Amino acid sequence: MVRHSPLALAVLSMLTESPMHPYRMQQLIKARGKDEVINVGQRNSLYQTIDRLLRGDLIAIRETERDGAFPERTVYEITEAGRDTGRLWLREQLAQPAREFPAFPAALSFLPLLSPDDVCRQLETRIGALEQELIRFDEGTNEATEMQVPRLFLLEGELVRARLVVELDWVRSVVTDLKAGTLTWSQEWIDEIAQRFTLPAGEYKYRLAQPVAKKEAKS
Repeated sequence: MVRHSPLALAVLSMLTESPMHPYRMQQLIKARGKDEVINVGQRNSLYQTIDRLLRGDLIAIRETERDGAFPERTVYEITEAGRDTGRLWLREQLAQPAREFPAFPAALSFLPLLSPDDVCRQLETRIGALEQELIRFDEGTNEATEMQVPRLFLLEGELVRARLVVELDWVRSVVTDLKAGTLTWSQEWIDEIAQRFTLPAGEYKYRLAQPVAKKEAKS
């Protein structure tokens, strides 16, 4: 079973259009702006993905071509199994939210490692970066609108922009609370909280089991 990924789905999608070599796939993904949602920056990752799809019989080698001074390029084509698998992956990713582990929420879970002032400074820097990213997205959207690109091919950009706006508003609110002192912490307070929520292993297990026992008693 081939492990699916956004890049694997992109390869199958590209080859559904026509046979092509990896460099052409990478260029098309970038030209269409799909590199905003698909990590295709490292060509080695693309070749590894192609190799997995090839071993899984989802794609096949069509031919090897040489174009002037360029080195030989292997042209790939999709198989019937690849077409079916691509549709299956797409349906799954559209219908089922994936449990993802982005870096920013993970970083937020360890804020006590820094002081409130330090966190505030870092988040203010993030606000600036998010604002610039939003400007860049809007410029791309305006360009696509002028080119009359159909909305069907811009939907992923709409979602990315919506998430940017939500994150930007939320980070701004956190910075406001940090500056007002309504969100703050100290080492003494952290030590107190740690003591309050640290229980012996046996007692912790018992407390977790209590609600289950009560529910069973009622049935």
